[in-house]
Amino acid sequence: MSTGSISKPAPSSTLRVLPLLVCFDEEIEIRRSLVDIPRYRRISFESALKLPSDVERIIISGDESLLLRSYEEIRKPSCRLIALTDHRFHDPRLDALAYAYLPAKTPHELLERTIDNALDHIHLIHVREQINERLRGVTREIQELNKIGAALSAEHHLDRLLELILTKSRHITNADAGSLYLVESAQEERRIEPHHATLPANADGASGLPAAALVKEEEDEELRHKRLRFKLAQNDSITIPFRESTMEINHQSIAGYVASTGEVVNIEDAYHITPEIPYSINRKFDEDSGYRTKSILAVPLRDQKDHIVGVLQLINAKRDGKARLDSLSAVKEQVVSFNGRQQDIVASLGSQAAVAVENSRLYESIQRLFEGFVRASVIAIEARDPTTSGHSFRVANLTVALAEAVQRVETGPYANLRFTREEMREIRYASLLHDFGKVGVREEVLVKAKKLYPAQLELVKQRFEFVKRSMQTEKLQQRLDYVLEKGRDEYLAKLGTFDDELKQQLEEVDRFFSVILKSDEPTVLPEGSFEKLLDIAARHYRDFEGEEKPLLTPDEVRLLSIRKGSLDENERLQIESHVVHTFNFLQQIPWTSEIRNIPEIARGHHEKLNGLGYPYKLSAPEIPVQTRMMTISDIFDALSAADRPYKKSVDLERALQILGYAVKDGELDASLFQIFLDAKVYEKWKVEPHRY
Repeated sequence: MSTGSISKPAPSSTLRVLPLLVCFDEEIEIRRSLVDIPRYRRISFESALKLPSDVERIIISGDESLLLRSYEEIRKPSCRLIALTDHRFHDPRLDALAYAYLPAKTPHELLERTIDNALDHIHLIHVREQINERLRGVTREIQELNKIGAALSAEHHLDRLLELILTKSRHITNADAGSLYLVESAQEERRIEPHHATLPANADGASGLPAAALVKEEEDEELRHKRLRFKLAQNDSITIPFRESTMEINHQSIAGYVASTGEVVNIEDAYHITPEIPYSINRKFDEDSGYRTKSILAVPLRDQKDHIVGVLQLINAKRDGKARLDSLSAVKEQVVSFNGRQQDIVASLGSQAAVAVENSRLYESIQRLFEGFVRASVIAIEARDPTTSGHSFRVANLTVALAEAVQRVETGPYANLRFTREEMREIRYASLLHDFGKVGVREEVLVKAKKLYPAQLELVKQRFEFVKRSMQTEKLQQRLDYVLEKGRDEYLAKLGTFDDELKQQLEEVDRFFSVILKSDEPTVLPEGSFEKLLDIAARHYRDFEGEEKPLLTPDEVRLLSIRKGSLDENERLQIESHVVHTFNFLQQIPWTSEIRNIPEIARGHHEKLNGLGYPYKLSAPEIPVQTRMMTISDIFDALSAADRPYKKSVDLERALQILGYAVKDGELDASLFQIFLDAKVYEKWKVEPHRY
């Protein structure tokens, strides 16, 4: 067998250069001039087939039986078969493998050219595979960045957003650790207790800067009123204690340098920073923890206005993302520098992150603004009805607490029910605003404490006073007539009788008025017997004009005969209309998609599962579970609150008993009420309301 090798440069400097071998079948006569070409070397056919699969080789043979025995080796991607034969192979498998057919006595120049072409073909395949692999890598990076961008856009909670930014940045660069800093103003810092162990500030130059440096001076002045807050740290290899702290924005720290200059810092080894570099790392952390900080990449987080809102710092890029750097040998073996590609990706990610952070801050600002609007609205509504002050906040607190308890149950119809943070916010806002429609109800109806309005009761009182005065006047007239007719002695003898009769009449009028006062008191449950009212209404008196009038008018009897509460049917409809007003009002607000169900949740808080509620007479399937929870909370607060003018508060046991009656009557959700009892949600009645 004649053998040789061809040395051929790789098409790209990034490709691995592999040995290139040309193998000849001994049974084929090859001219010595071909073998003597310096680029070839001898190797046996069997040895060539045993080489590693990634070694490129050209098999030159016309022996079909020999080739079939080595078929699996020849069909490897790094191998090409040049069929040096005057006939095509009979076996279709070999025929398919043949890169080229050449006559047995092919001139060596043509054979050499064919070998070169075959080697070029192998190289092209390798180049294409590597390019495809790089394209797949870039595609994965783009897809990952798109996913990260979508995740950043979807997350509004700042702490979770920062966690996501740092985690994804470390994942995409195989960074073992990392930290994240946010730029904050002095006003923001005052809202959070500052960390007193700060780095000393750099000394600034004296005044008298040239005009060209005024912009820089203004930027430095702005930075002096801002600080960096160390918000987050992550490390895969060691557990580190962490608490938020603040630091000055200057060139002494890497994060401060990046925040003040906006430059990217990429350090190969943090322990070997050249002296002219202004920043350094605090090696005390490494000494205390046993960690070794080596490669560092720190990028500014720039928003769409090119303002730096934070700094993202990644530490120790690893060859293997799953490796742990728990020893110096592991650091030496695994840690590499952050390459340019990673730097570009993290810088791009930093821009997305900065916009997401600013959006999150804006979102939280809008949330605070809306929260203030909701609270102000509730307070304004309750100002029209001071007797229910705090009701909406207590109902919201109870309903959120009940929703949290529902998520903890493992049995029953709500075992699998879970609420997202946005759905919890829906519940809270719906509970806070459930009575907003009272703005459309007459104030005198809202604050009506008794069955009769104060003016009506005062009229009845004056009427009874008039009746008593009339009785006294009539008795005086009877006495005068008697003394004139019978004389003084007989009058004096009967004086006691006159006094007793008057006393009995006045006491009877007082008893009547006491019945009226008692009937005027509203009741929580339907109760009361009003026959005495009819008896009183049947009594008459004469007015100033001598016309007979009943002691109680039919309208007064009607109002005093209200069996539950203090409102008659018309007034009750006015109060019930507040639900419609609430629903109509809430529908006008352009809620975001996350909390768009607030109007639906709020409108059913007076509905009953048995369809006997108001105002829409909804039945169980039409009442959301959020509303069912709010209904229990609303009734419990109405029973327990001591500020209701139309009733006295009841104790806890009685309030729960009344709710139990409502459950038995099919008005309230039995499972939710049981959770209300089991979780002792009622104990959170006056706790500070939740915020979502």
